[in-house]
Amino acid sequence: MREEPSARIPLGILGLLVGLTIYAILIARYLPDLIDGWPTLIQTVIYLILGVIWLLPLRRFLIWMETGKWGE
Repeated sequence: MREEPSARIPLGILGLLVGLTIYAILIARYLPDLIDGWPTLIQTVIYLILGVIWLLPLRRFLIWMETGKWGE
């Protein structure tokens, strides 16, 4: 458990915000052109998957912010 303040937490939050912003911009910029003619239901499923996929590395990232290690 962390007993002293660490710069990892504010840097991690800033990194997370920057990373998510870049991810969202890339998805919003390039994906609509690729799936424009596809059925709406398939587009919805793709956007739902991409809206959740950013969560996959989040656990390890939060562990790093708290402990400074990438694993448990």
